[in-house]
Amino acid sequence: MNFNQIVDAVDSFVWGWVLIVLILGAGLLLTVRTRFVQVRHLGKALKYMVKNEEGGEGEVTSFGALCTALSATIGTGNIVGVATAIALGGPGALLWMLVAAFFGMATKYSEGLLAVKYRTVDENGHALGGPFYYIERGIRERFGGNWKWLGKLFALFGALAGLLGIGTITQVNGVTESAGRLFKGDALFTIGDKSITLAIVISGAVVTICAALVILGGIKRIAKVSEVIVPFMAIAYVVFALVIMFANVKALPAAVALVCKTAFSGTALGGAIVGWTVKIAMQKGIGRGIFSNEAGLGSAPIAAAAAQTKSPVRQGLVTMTGTFIDTIVICTMTGLSIVLTGAWNPEITGENLEGFAVTAWAWEHGLPHVPGAVTLTLLSVCLAFFAFTTILGWDYYAERCVEYLVGGHKKGVLWTYRILYILAVAVGPYLTVATVWNIADIFNGLMAFPNLVALALLSGVVANETKEYFKKKNHDLT
Repeated sequence: MNFNQIVDAVDSFVWGWVLIVLILGAGLLLTVRTRFVQVRHLGKALKYMVKNEEGGEGEVTSFGALCTALSATIGTGNIVGVATAIALGGPGALLWMLVAAFFGMATKYSEGLLAVKYRTVDENGHALGGPFYYIERGIRERFGGNWKWLGKLFALFGALAGLLGIGTITQVNGVTESAGRLFKGDALFTIGDKSITLAIVISGAVVTICAALVILGGIKRIAKVSEVIVPFMAIAYVVFALVIMFANVKALPAAVALVCKTAFSGTALGGAIVGWTVKIAMQKGIGRGIFSNEAGLGSAPIAAAAAQTKSPVRQGLVTMTGTFIDTIVICTMTGLSIVLTGAWNPEITGENLEGFAVTAWAWEHGLPHVPGAVTLTLLSVCLAFFAFTTILGWDYYAERCVEYLVGGHKKGVLWTYRILYILAVAVGPYLTVATVWNIADIFNGLMAFPNLVALALLSGVVANETKEYFKKKNHDLT
């Protein structure tokens, strides 16, 4: 077996039925125990999202913490990840992505709540919290025993995920792939079967330099940049995607029907393709959905712990909106544009597209009366912003993981990690798409295991906090 085959085998093992059941099971458990908080209190959550709380401890505003989390989640997963899921798992993968996101909203709510409840804030206002703290402190408080080893395990996987997977390589790889497609040219050299053009080299260098300038400024600079870029890029992308929806509105019902049908039966295309099984649709849909919104991974609560808030439940609600925006809104837009234009189907496109090329084909052929070069440029710009902010947000997550591993804010260690992180961004453009995504999937899955254990054990805490908060809210209104 070569390296790519080994990585693929490990990815298939990590993202087997066990993890799929655990992620959906945790979301279902927390949905029931919070009495469908993602349905009953979504309106309140969206209101809290844009209304900062006053007087709370923390490093950044509640909205800043959300934007930091969104900067890490709204990335190549929304463009490249969705395309990869549908290309490998069929149109039905989109439905499984949405199912995972629905239950994932309850998971994300619980993560944000626990992060604030068990965080620590020092005399300088430096906040540290997230799965490692609610694993160590929360489980010990409720069940006794020493659970720090499980927190350390999560922190290790989180630091590696940031450095070698979701935070660096996949993001810059997506940007440079789009640049290579936009500015076509002769290959300067090849690495394996991948041709490296001048556009890939230059775009990779630009992203690396820009990332370094922000990352070296720390969390407050990351939050400030995210608060500006994230709302703008999300709204712009949704507007363009809606134009594709309206331009192809007659094909929309058939596209939705195809998504629903193939989610439960698989599909085949005229005998040319063997067909997608339900398992692959679930695996790719849930896997890429979790990659995009990170519900269950334990990453977003690291940002939530830095929010200036006094209420764990309130911040949990704000954190929950991240999954709604990221997957229910943005990933759905991407997925439907791919399905209704047929960009996923080699019999329509005339070639086996992968990654960014799938979504690019959908935009090039879905936007009416707009030259393909213009639509490709628009999509490339969106992807560049998405990926850049994800690189920033995941550096923050990973640094907090490193802090927990080494037992505090040690500048020398953190600066070393930042340099390694920036170097990982620099080499990302030169790796192949399939290998990059498989490596990212592996670390995502490994992060999820200890976090899901904690969420299950602390679901009672989440239920009690939720009940008391809304009971008090209702009492205050009477």
